[in-house]
Amino acid sequence: MKNWITKFLKNNYLNIIGIVLGAIGGFFYWHFVGCTSGHCPITGSPYYSTLYGAILGWLLFSMFKPNKKKQKHIEENND
Repeated sequence: MKNWITKFLKNNYLNIIGIVLGAIGGFFYWHFVGCTSGHCPITGSPYYSTLYGAILGWLLFSMFKPNKKKQKHIEENND
């Protein structure tokens, strides 16, 4: 059981970091900037703002994940 958890964390550590940092950023955005009237769809609720931040963090950090197929192809061509 421990093996698949370790493998999952090793393969997705950038995504997990992005989700956590994005969620924290989304919550802080709601807390400090937010929408005072409550009629804003994203920033009017801490739940939506946190979720939106987590999604943006995931998308941002997933851009930096190395492409293993591309690296393998480059290594094969260099040999």
